[in-house]
Amino acid sequence: MSTGMSTGMSTGMGTDEVRERYAAAARRAMAGETRVRTADDPFGSVHYGDEAAGLPVATSMGCGNPIAVAELREGETVLDLGSGGGLDVLLSARRVGPAGRAIGLDMTDDMLALARRNAAEAGVTNAEFLRGRIEEVPLPDSSVDVVISNCVIALAANKSAVFAEIARVLRPGGRLGITDLIADDTLTDAERAAGADVECLATALTAGAYRSLLAAAGLAEVEVRPTHDAGHKLTSAIIRATKHVTTVRGPASRRRLPDEQA
Repeated sequence: MSTGMSTGMSTGMGTDEVRERYAAAARRAMAGETRVRTADDPFGSVHYGDEAAGLPVATSMGCGNPIAVAELREGETVLDLGSGGGLDVLLSARRVGPAGRAIGLDMTDDMLALARRNAAEAGVTNAEFLRGRIEEVPLPDSSVDVVISNCVIALAANKSAVFAEIARVLRPGGRLGITDLIADDTLTDAERAAGADVECLATALTAGAYRSLLAAAGLAEVEVRPTHDAGHKLTSAIIRATKHVTTVRGPASRRRLPDEQA
């Protein structure tokens, strides 16, 4: 069993490598090139139904549908970590309605450009996209009701920092509803090292590590439920958690919004 994941620090593809990989995917999508996926593909558009009609489903690279997990309500503010081409943000914007707000956060300029184009073409006006890293969210404390994400956190270099940021930006009573890849308990450190160039094999948390790190960040009612096979010793899972009203905020200070930067 792996011992290197308990701290939330990961090895594998670096941040620059991840950024370039997804930037290239965004450029292909902007050029009209999309991958054709089969019904048994564990990633992408297969996870979306009629609700996504008219939206850029073909640009999805996720392992599930976090909108089906998060139980969004009208008027809520939703944050999508690693929002990519913006599909889950646009779906969230529809769910929360005109009184709500859907925010996408991505570190890749090309993906942000694609997402903004997709939002404009879909006529969605209550969605916005910010540039930033999920380990350092550029939003104030207690500013969102729901955090979603689709197959992104498994790639993060410092998952403890990601979970601390989730706890920080969630309002008391707020919730986490994501889909992500988890590693099998039998995955060894040697297998992780051998698969360092395989996306998420070297970096995915086990279900137990996911539960421990979310709890350590101050989140409660943590649920990790596997859904389907996603590759060698990798499984897609639904992860839910709640920020209790009594949760004590960590040492992270309020992040400034982009238009507040000096």
